[in-house]
Formats: sequence, structure tokens, C-alpha cells
Amino acid sequence: MTVFLGIDIGTSGTKTLAMREDGQILANATVEYPLYSPKPGWSEQDPADWWDATVKSVKKVMKAAKLKAADVGGLGLSGQMHGSVFVDKKGDVIRKALLWNDQRTAAECAEIERLAGGRKRLIKMVANPALTGFTAPKILWLRNNEKRNFDKTVQVLLPKDYVRFCLTGDFATEVSDASGTLLLDVVKRKWSKPLLNKLDLDASLFPQMYESEDVTGVLTASAAKAMGLQAGTPVVGGGGDQAASAIGNGIVRKGVVSATMGTSGVVFAHSDEVQVDPEGRLHTFCHAVRGKWHVMGCVLSAGGSLQWFRNELCQAEIAAAKKKKVDPYELITEQAAAAPAGSEGLFFLPYLSGERTPHADPNARGSWVGLSLRHGKGHMARSVMEGATYAMRDSLEIAKAMDIPVKEIRLSGGGARSEFWRQMQADIYGQPVVTINAEEGPAYGVALLAAAGTGAYRDVVEACKATISVVTKTAAKAAAKKVYNAAYPVYQNLYGSLKSDFESIQGLL
Repeated sequence: MTVFLGIDIGTSGTKTLAMREDGQILANATVEYPLYSPKPGWSEQDPADWWDATVKSVKKVMKAAKLKAADVGGLGLSGQMHGSVFVDKKGDVIRKALLWNDQRTAAECAEIERLAGGRKRLIKMVANPALTGFTAPKILWLRNNEKRNFDKTVQVLLPKDYVRFCLTGDFATEVSDASGTLLLDVVKRKWSKPLLNKLDLDASLFPQMYESEDVTGVLTASAAKAMGLQAGTPVVGGGGDQAASAIGNGIVRKGVVSATMGTSGVVFAHSDEVQVDPEGRLHTFCHAVRGKWHVMGCVLSAGGSLQWFRNELCQAEIAAAKKKKVDPYELITEQAAAAPAGSEGLFFLPYLSGERTPHADPNARGSWVGLSLRHGKGHMARSVMEGATYAMRDSLEIAKAMDIPVKEIRLSGGGARSEFWRQMQADIYGQPVVTINAEEGPAYGVALLAAAGTGAYRDVVEACKATISVVTKTAAKAAAKKVYNAAYPVYQNLYGSLKSDFESIQGLL
């Protein structure tokens, strides 16, 4: 049976997996690399590390699965979105890549909105507002601050598309990842000439556009030799990490939504038509499903808030867990479960890294509100989990207000592995939640795209239908749902009450 490789170029490392065309995972491997922060708020990586990790992880997977080069029918690529790789006329990288979490471009975001004719006009052109994480402001930053490097640039590539160049020698991208550059006409699924003209950027800087299932090139002899594969093996478009993860979760039809509670939290909804939040709170991007779109909200510190709570305030639980040989989160969850739904009026705002959806406010700060002498560590733990879940509900409520149906919510990430947190999500979202048989994320999604793009399936929708199924369902409990429906509006109001104070706090730093 033919095997497909899914390669995900993440922020902490590159993960490669081998998948049979029936969806079975044969092996996976991850190779890590460093992240550089030359100044506060700056975040960079060396693209050479991505390529090195790709070669090493592919070799590990081929060895672990005992595969021959001829077994591999195609490769799919995913990766961290928004990053900027600047390439010169020789194909060499000019400087370290600026990443999605780099915050140096606030001035350039303002410049883009001004040149576009205002925030509303910008959203009409490219379906999204200017955010510091996106690619376009990074390009302008290079032009404004490193003019010599900008002048040498002949191509701007996203992280996975730089690896594609190393694999195939071709400059190419696909619509889902390109949506996060802020330079794509999301409606027409092509580069936005009007915005490029307003920003005085030459269209030749940007690679050819494909749909995610399309074959964009084939392995060169040198790349194939480096990885132990066959020259000429097809490489499909793939997807940005969020769209690829959605493919891996089977979010390929209307009404099916994913809620991924990882370090960050992402709510992702499939859409058959272009649907744009006029306030720009949710992103509207092209989906990795041909001719379809998606809306997406991102909570910057979802599971990351609980991780912070564990690391900073639960040393006793960490020590006890080590003795019991269990995960510290098990003990923290036991404490949280002992507190009642709603944490007896204690709220946690999970804005430890600022916030993206719905506030787009880098000054927002994490907060406990409502502490009293009655509250103990269990209340605090539960309120952290509730706060992260309320933040996820924010995105669901905006999607519903846009008339996007939310008929099935598929959970993934750490919040899906905890039975307690699954129940809490059902109660706070106010409807049943499910989990599925696939847990491999973006790498699995792009392996499915590779299978579809090379003919193993008619399309990726058929591939998902054949390989992905629901395995658990958790219904909301009426009593807890009632408590959370009463508490959620209070949570929503707290940001507005504290917004000016967050700005004042930032002014003290």
C-alpha cells in the first residue's frame, strides 16, 4: 500500500509522519531547533534549521517504518503561519526569518492601514485587519529598517514554502497559508494587486499560488538523495498549520467546528462561502479544501494559562506527582473538580500574552477577579480552566452571530485528553462536544492532502470521510450549563472594565 509523508515545520521543531493511504500512522519523528530573540518582543529562526530538521525527521520516519523510497507516493507540507523568509537572486536566505509571534511591527501595521485607506477598507480588500503577527508588516519592517536586505530580496516565502523550495527548487505557495500574509485577496484566492500597489510592493516578490491539494513540484535529485527518497516524488501544496490541523480533524464540511485547546486555543469553522467579521475579530482565510473558506479565532494563552499555573503555583503538586508517578495535571484537575462550576464567583482572564481574539490587544493582562477568603487553590485552578474556555466561547459566539452554523464541536489538544476539561467545555459551550480517532494534527492533515492530491482519493473531503471518525461524545450537564450561561456575560464585561487599566499598567513598564 502506498505511503504518504506529512511534514509540519513548527516553531519548536519539525514533525514528520508516514501515513498509509487508509489513514494508519506507521511512524512519526520530531527534530527540534532553537528560536532566537535578539531584542524583547523579537522572534526569529534560521530557515537552514528547518531544512536540516526536515531531512533528519524524514530519515527517522523512513527507518522506523522500514520503508523503501518507492513506497512513498507523495509529500504534504504544513508549517507555522505568517513567518517571513527573505531570499536573494541566488536562492540564498538573506537574514533569519521573522516569525508569527514577533511583535516588532506595530508601526508597520498602522502604516498598512493608513496606506490602505483605513481599517475597514483593508478588511474589504483582504478580509482581515493588520496584525503584528502577519507577514505584510514584516516585509515593510525590513524595508523601513534594513533597506539593504530588502533591496536584495527577490522572493518572500512562508516557512513551509522555503522547505518546499529546498525540496523541489520551485517557488510556490497555497491559498490557506497565503491568507495569513495579509496580501491575499481571500475572495478571489489570488494575490491582492490593489493592496500590493498601495504598499508599493512588486508582485514578483511572491510565489505562484496553488490550491492545497495541487501538486506544486517534485523532489529534485539532490533533495531526494539527502532524505533517502525517489527523485520525482510529488509535493502537494499542503496548508498553514491551522488549516492543516483542521483537515486532520475532519473539519471539511459546513456545521463542523474544531476547538483546539493547546498552549494557544483555536476555534476553526468551515465555510462554504466567504464570511467576514466586519470588526475583524475573527480571521477569514481560504481553507485547505478546494474552493472553500474558514473563519478562525485564536486565544493566545489557553492551555498555556494552566501550564503557567502549574509551573508557578503548583510546586507541591509537581513534587507529589513525581512520587506517585503521575502527571501533575492529574492532581491539579482533582483539585479543580472539587470546586463548584463557576468557582463561586472567581474569574480568571487568560490574557497572559495579551490577547488576539476578540480584543487584538497586546496590553491585556492576566487577572483573577473576585477573590475572597472562601477561595482556595482548587477554585483558582478551576477558574483558570474556565477562563480559557470562556475565551474560546468568545470565538464561537462571534461565529454564530455571523450565521455560521455550529452543529458539531470537535475537541483536540490537551483540553481534549482531560475528561474533566471535555465536560467543562461542553457545559460552557452549551452543547455536546466530541473527540475523534486522529490526534496527529497538521502533519496528518497534509499527509491526507498528499493522498488526495496524488489520486489516492477523489479529494480531501473523501480522504477525511474514509479515515476520520468520532470516538467519544460528551453532553452538556444542565445544571452546570445554567451556571456558566449566567457567568459568561460577567466574564465578557471584565475586559471592558479593565481595558484602560491594562493600558496604564503597560505605561508603567
